[in-house]
Amino acid sequence: MKKLSIIFLLALFVPQMYGQKIDSLDINKKLSYKTFIAPTVLLTSGVFLLNSSPNSSIQERSNTFFGTDFNSKIDNFTPLVPIAQIYAGRYIGFKPKNTVLHQTVDIFVANALAVAVVQITKNLVKEERPDHSDKLSFPSGHTAVAFTNAALLFQEYKDSNFWYASSGFVFATATGILRIANNKHYSSDVLAGAGIGILSGILVTNYNPFQSIKFGRKKSNAAFIYPQFGATNGLGILIKPNF
Repeated sequence: MKKLSIIFLLALFVPQMYGQKIDSLDINKKLSYKTFIAPTVLLTSGVFLLNSSPNSSIQERSNTFFGTDFNSKIDNFTPLVPIAQIYAGRYIGFKPKNTVLHQTVDIFVANALAVAVVQITKNLVKEERPDHSDKLSFPSGHTAVAFTNAALLFQEYKDSNFWYASSGFVFATATGILRIANNKHYSSDVLAGAGIGILSGILVTNYNPFQSIKFGRKKSNAAFIYPQFGATNGLGILIKPNF
């Protein structure tokens, strides 16, 4: 019952962040239900593996293979590789879907969305990590961010070069494997994080209310809103006046 409740909450939370149902979006001609099969399967699989015997068994095999003292910091950087690829693609010769500014807004909003869903779910589920360091294991935040950026990369370049567009998922998958190898997450955490990440990337790429806001009757000004993190958290705004 608890697992079904988690699926229900996760399924409802992301669309409600935008205040509209997916079916009512203007992008319904671009997206089909097939687009959401992969993230749904990943997310559902992660939920049903949660606190299960197979979940523990996979973790034990991972510890045996990698060793209980395995410790790598690479998984702190692999989630960011697809971001570099998003910006670098145009210079390599591939045609991106959006401008640099548009890409930047998508990256900020998609990652903010994924992290928000992850943090809320972590505090609701309170699953203990394999290394017993805390009770914020489910889902994996590193994996969610990695798959968010991989999904953004895919959406940006899938029409230009499919293989380049898909390459981000290699780094995202490596991130998930390393989180398990580091004994920080169970396979259930990684699968759920991957599902959340892909879903965030898909939704924000195709429907991002912060991409551009126009105001004025005769002269059009574009405003771009993005989240700010650091010493001060909040929203920033970039305004490009049309003189």
